[in-house]
Amino acid sequence: MTALANQRVAYLNGQILPESEVRVSFRDRGYKYGDAVFDMTRTFGHKVFKLQEHIDRFYRSLRYVRIDPGMSPKEMIQKSEEVLERNMHLLDKHDDYWLGQRVSRGVDNVMGEQPIQTGPTVVIECTPLPLKARANFYRAGLDVVVPSTRRVAPSMLSPRAKTHNYLNMIIGEQEAKATNPNSWAVLLDENGNLAEGIGSNIFIVRDGVVFTPSERYVLPGVSRQTAMDMAKDLGIKLVEGDIDLFDAYVADEAFITSTSFCICPVRSINGNPMAEHAIPGPVTKKLMDAYVKFVNYDWVQQYLRHA
Repeated sequence: MTALANQRVAYLNGQILPESEVRVSFRDRGYKYGDAVFDMTRTFGHKVFKLQEHIDRFYRSLRYVRIDPGMSPKEMIQKSEEVLERNMHLLDKHDDYWLGQRVSRGVDNVMGEQPIQTGPTVVIECTPLPLKARANFYRAGLDVVVPSTRRVAPSMLSPRAKTHNYLNMIIGEQEAKATNPNSWAVLLDENGNLAEGIGSNIFIVRDGVVFTPSERYVLPGVSRQTAMDMAKDLGIKLVEGDIDLFDAYVADEAFITSTSFCICPVRSINGNPMAEHAIPGPVTKKLMDAYVKFVNYDWVQQYLRHA
């Protein structure tokens, strides 16, 4: 397949196919058990962001769950770039993609029958970023709701692996959205401290110091690390450690980081407004401006254009 398709394409087990032709068996362990890992990055102005860092994290997740993808990290990067290139002509100049890699342990074949598939299931795909759906968060800020559901403890399953098993956070998200449909769920860890939300890390700011949960209890986001690097470059003190709800309720500012959000300001946590009412607050604004400069693309205005 060499010609550009009139629909998005994806990579599946050695082939690049139109998305409508991609088929994964219902006996695939990723579908049956969540026995799979994935990673996601995004483009800025159609240029992919920190693909090497995302693939490095992806392969750490694969090693943790003991899945061999049958591809080297270099090959995974090459195929990811190829999928992205073949989809780019379908994207509006003001929009961008998520670029994701997914690998499951493969198909549970029926004993005594001809195998449907041997080895892992490998998928590489692109999805347009939900810019319009999230645009207003950059104007009004996010309302964070902390559900009663706790994040799975690292003594049970490490949150540092990005697996398909998101049910723990999905249950928490459903609970939060029953309270506020436009809220963003952030779960507590086993000790009652802030942990993380779906694909996102949380930071609070108090007296000019930035605080974020320690890596042991969260997926160490690439965007999280980018924000931490920005803070260091700006001379802003940053502390990793426990953040309980008291800390959250009396914070001056708060923000969420994720692949798609980059940095998104928070206006309230469980209905408690930030002491700094400006959206974004001054420290958050400094970090957002630094992030825009670092990627050489104004993703804040990209979101606001869709508001």
